[in-house]
Amino acid sequence: MITGASGLICSSFIDLLMRYNEQGTHISIYAMSRNEKYAHKRFEAYWGNPLFSFICHNVIEPFSLDIPFDYMVHGASNASPKRYATDPVGTMKSNLGGGSNLLELAKEKKARLLYISSGEVYGEGDGSDFTEDYSGYVDCLNPRACYPSSKRASETLCVSYKEQYGVDVVIARPCHIYGSDIERDDRAFAQFLRKAKAGEDILLKSDGSQVRSYCHVDDCASALLYILLRGINGKAYNIANRDSVLSIKELAELIAQTVGVKIMYDIPSNSESKGYSKVQRAVLDSSLLESLGWRPQISLKEGLRRVLGIYK
Repeated sequence: MITGASGLICSSFIDLLMRYNEQGTHISIYAMSRNEKYAHKRFEAYWGNPLFSFICHNVIEPFSLDIPFDYMVHGASNASPKRYATDPVGTMKSNLGGGSNLLELAKEKKARLLYISSGEVYGEGDGSDFTEDYSGYVDCLNPRACYPSSKRASETLCVSYKEQYGVDVVIARPCHIYGSDIERDDRAFAQFLRKAKAGEDILLKSDGSQVRSYCHVDDCASALLYILLRGINGKAYNIANRDSVLSIKELAELIAQTVGVKIMYDIPSNSESKGYSKVQRAVLDSSLLESLGWRPQISLKEGLRRVLGIYK
């Protein structure tokens, strides 16, 4: 059972599972999302397939399912910087309430739960790459902390359910994940890609010095499967491509060079600034995930070409 099924990460994870089904694996998939219209469009190729079932529900509302399943992937979350700024309360309620409901269901079904958290849980760094045992400063009096703080709390809730109720839970901490679904994404690199797709100059609303890890969504999907099947109960795993680390400015330059446009600079609006992360360097160490056997297959240059090629 997969929540947030229509989102970038979980929809790609479903694509991966359905490819296995095409090869003869019999995986029954229950995809949960609150927007049936978009889900039907996204999963049109699977609609009517006996191995694919859609459940229309908002995970923040309590629910129970009278169906058997062995694994759960909880990916439903507000991942929009604009929403962090305009609806911090809703962001926190969604992460905390949804996580609680899914953990209760995992306890009831005795299913393994994979919780998709975020690399933002690390907060501000000390200049080194983030390993899973690092915990940096997050200003809890800044409403922008609604996202990393609720993700941190949700992780603690996961391991608390493990400790108190014996729930089998593993945690994924993705870095900046990119893929074909750029039209609904308001993060900076998705905006760069939309501009490039349209043949327009890229608009950079900062000095671009922040450094980030990136990973193509197809590699992220395979990483989730490794964590789900091989991860150790109660452990968290970073998802990142160690060869895809660069500043926001360098990313904008790479995209601009790929399609032949220029970079323009502008001042962000007040609401845009409120949604920005203040963390200067967020590079995730993926060694623990790699110890499970996972390796990324898609370079940043190749990944960007794939995304831009899809929308040409």
